[in-house]
Amino acid sequence: MSISENINNYLKQIGDHVTLVAVSKTKPQEDIQEAYNAGQRVFGENKAQEMTAKYEALPKDIQWHMIGHLQRNKVKYIAPYVSLVHSVDSIRLLKEINKEAKKNNRIINCLLQVYIAKEESKFGLDESEVIDLIENTLPELKNIKIAGLMGMATNTQNQATIENEFNGLATFFEGLKSNQFKDSTAFQTLSMGMSGDYSLAIACGSNMVRIGSAIFGTRNYKH
Repeated sequence: MSISENINNYLKQIGDHVTLVAVSKTKPQEDIQEAYNAGQRVFGENKAQEMTAKYEALPKDIQWHMIGHLQRNKVKYIAPYVSLVHSVDSIRLLKEINKEAKKNNRIINCLLQVYIAKEESKFGLDESEVIDLIENTLPELKNIKIAGLMGMATNTQNQATIENEFNGLATFFEGLKSNQFKDSTAFQTLSMGMSGDYSLAIACGSNMVRIGSAIFGTRNYKH
């Protein structure tokens, strides 16, 4: 199937209450344009310079999401235009985003990445670090808006493990929404689920999913 057919199929499957982030990392601009022409407006990238090159070349009403691990020295490249940073995994990174947002006279929307997987390779904050950050660091950061949480489940075939991790993050999200963010209209996004586990993530409460190869297909790179 074509990229546009894949986009339309996923939009039908996930429903109106879930945002589809089309993960366009490593994909050429023509593929993103095809998805755009099918009505897709939200794209996810994991490298700051690659995302910036695409931002400069493609339509300006695209919402660019940084979904990969973001190094502090790369924040300056994306601060002028990024719509949402999914992968805030440290206080130092959040402070850097705030600093660059201020330089660009912007308030940047961020998701706090919570470590839910049983894998050392994944990044993220634990629940106590999230609460500490919200209560003690966030009040002084005037150019940041915390829009929700993001989590990546363990890379396993064990559905019970994945479901348990997603449910745990959803419960934590609802707790923050009712307490620390009870007066916030911005704290609405729970980003969980990728190509392999998005249906389960939505069933557990996700309202934003990140889907890449299932939309764009895999590419053969000729070096």
